[in-house]
Amino acid sequence: MHIFLTIVFIIVSIALTVLVLMQEGKSAGLSGTINGMAETYWGKNKGRSMEGKLVKYTKILAALFFVLAILVEIF
Repeated sequence: MHIFLTIVFIIVSIALTVLVLMQEGKSAGLSGTINGMAETYWGKNKGRSMEGKLVKYTKILAALFFVLAILVEIF
């Protein structure tokens, strides 16, 4: 059980690292600063964009990372 959890933990860690590196920085793009991000089309539909999906998957993998970290320590 410990070996299986460790392998899954390593895979999740690598996937989380890749997802974080794929995301744009918060200061990327001047359209959010100049036009006001909430008023633009991309601001309203950001959850449906590729960036929104990356953020969603990052949150899921981060939660899974913490759960697996605790489980690896217990087992």
